[in-house]
Amino acid sequence: VNLVESGGGSVQAGGSLRLSCTISGYTYSSYCVVWFRQSPGEGTEGVASIHSEGTIDYAESVKGRFTISKDNAKFTVYLQMNNLKPEDTGMYICAVDPVGGIYGGSWTDRSVFRYWGQGTRVSVSP
Repeated sequence: VNLVESGGGSVQAGGSLRLSCTISGYTYSSYCVVWFRQSPGEGTEGVASIHSEGTIDYAESVKGRFTISKDNAKFTVYLQMNNLKPEDTGMYICAVDPVGGIYGGSWTDRSVFRYWGQGTRVSVSP
């Protein structure tokens, strides 16, 4: 299973970015895809998740600003980030699992996800 993220960059506060996570080699019928954010001093935080049946969750800190979506035909999950804030700065990494986040463990628990990408960096200046 291979996950490749793209779309990161540097923006000013209030700006927008759209991240993409393209997944290949995944043969399970069920999935939970999560965008995690790694930032200095904050550790790793689950930002948004989407399940194969359509369930979507967000961290409180991004509700109303971020939108997660998927294109099954392209095997890609997107994270539209609007009204970005300096505290959104970090490495955004997507992860997927056929069980974790759905039947086993919370979507915010990184330990239940087996497959990870390398990440794409987001920097938001004041």
